[in-house]
Order: sequence, then C-alpha cells, then structure tokens
Amino acid sequence: VWVIFLFIIIPEQASAQQEVPILIYHSIDEFKGHGEKDLYVSPKNFEQQMIYLRDHGYTLLTFERWQDITKVNKPIFITVDDGYKNNLNIYTIFQKLESKSFHPTATMFIISDFIGRKNRLSEADLKMLAGSDLISIQSHTVTHPELTKIKNLSYELEESKKKIQKITGRPVIALAYPYGLYNDKVLEETRKYYQYGVTTIPKLFTAKGSENEDYLLPRVYVKYDTTIDQFAKIIGEK
Repeated sequence: VWVIFLFIIIPEQASAQQEVPILIYHSIDEFKGHGEKDLYVSPKNFEQQMIYLRDHGYTLLTFERWQDITKVNKPIFITVDDGYKNNLNIYTIFQKLESKSFHPTATMFIISDFIGRKNRLSEADLKMLAGSDLISIQSHTVTHPELTKIKNLSYELEESKKKIQKITGRPVIALAYPYGLYNDKVLEETRKYYQYGVTTIPKLFTAKGSENEDYLLPRVYVKYDTTIDQFAKIIGEK
C-alpha cells in the first residue's frame, strides 16, 4: 500500500511581515532645563543605543538606500529633526563606533532658514557631515510651518530642497513634515519634489504597497528617559 503525504506549504505572510523601525531624535545633549525634556537624549544614552544596534546586528540606513530594506539584516533608520548644533555629537559618536563590520548612518532633517543661527548647524557643518558618508542631510522645510495651514506650500518644499542641495552637493530626496502634519494637498505637493515623506505616526514601518506609502512613513520617538530595555522594545526586539 502506497501512502502519499502531501505537504502544503502555507506562506507565513502574517508572521514574516518585515517591520522597519524609523526612530526620531532632536537634541543629542544633556537636558539643562530649557525646552522640552523628551526632545533630548543624552550623548551617553545615544551612544549606548547605537552600541545596542551594533551588537544586535542592525543595519543603519539612510533614505538613499530605502530600497535596501529587503536586502540587509535588520534595517533601521536614525532620523534627527531641526538641525541643532548638538547634533554634531552624533557625528562624533559615529566616528568612534565605526568599524569594518559596523557603518553607522543617520538622516538629519534641516530647516533651511535656520542654518547658521545660534545653536543650529552651520553651512560648514552641513558640508562636513554630508561629505562624511555617515550623515544624510534632508529637508524639514524652509521655516517649519504647519504645512496644512499655509498658502506658499511649494516655496516651503522646493526652496529648502534647493538650498540644502546647493550647500551639500548631494540630492535631497526626503522631507520631514513639521509637527508631523499633512493632508492630501501636502502629500500631492511633496510628491513633486521628494521621493519620501516622514511623519510622526508612532509605529514601525511595514510595506503594504498602499498609495502614498513612501510619503507616510511612520516614526517612533526615543525620549530622554528611554532605558535600553525600553529602547529594545521600541525597535521591536522581543
């Protein structure tokens, strides 16, 4: 008697859905009582978080390599908004941690009219960072307005792109919406100038192939009091 076993392979689509963390930072500095505490992460904590990523096999990507999320081991994006001078601490930490097996990278979203102001990155800083191969410089608009409420939308999107590209000599392909705010008009206008738009929707990215997916990329905050255990949970480590 012949017994035939049929093995039916059911795709593990639900469980195998790739989750990609896109993290938001602002100031990498000690909190000294000015501004909003949760928008700070101390250099020591930031360095510990980057060491965690290194030691757990993460690949740090920038938006120039978005297509690589399906090709690399444990992709993750470090994004930093507003262009504060203390973001130079990121560069220093990355230089310290860089090795043959670990290439740390981050994306800094810059408000183009704020370049060179007190406590903000200068043109020289941006040139240096962009040329380092560790930092991608992208747009956070010209003046950081609520994009859903303004008339000169194309100016805010196009002029910041042009100015940053002129300074860095590198393509500007990604936009961070100020305050995470957008609507259909903002998305439509963003598509004219950028390939990617990042929000503050607090979840990990999973590709679903939906319309405007690349312009509604979610991001998760890392805060001043985030412990390394909480950090692991944020990025989806079980």
